[in-house]
Amino acid sequence: MSKSLKDAAKKPEANPWYRAVYRGDEPVGFVMLSWKPPSGLFKGRHFLWRLLVDKRYQRRGVGREALTQITALVRADGATELLTSYEPGDGEPLPFYQKFGFEPTGEMDDGEIVLRLTFPAQ
Repeated sequence: MSKSLKDAAKKPEANPWYRAVYRGDEPVGFVMLSWKPPSGLFKGRHFLWRLLVDKRYQRRGVGREALTQITALVRADGATELLTSYEPGDGEPLPFYQKFGFEPTGEMDDGEIVLRLTFPAQ
């Protein structure tokens, strides 16, 4: 989490938005988005920059619930999509994101594969 906060401090132009993830009263993770940055590669778009869940709480639905809440917030802000990226390799989160409905965009961002979750029209 401290690396994420340092990254956010280094890139204020990314318009970082971050929150702790709790299970009851216990902090179990962290989420950070680039919330409609005014410039850059993802200008005006919502980008899931970090979704971290403590190893002790992985595979218990915490990440899925956090992502469900994030998508609801982003949609309420008028977004038609949510972007994220991942570094390919062992233990990559692609299966998690695919189960949620994310699909590759064909774009790369700093060596990471960019994914998109498109929201159906309301």
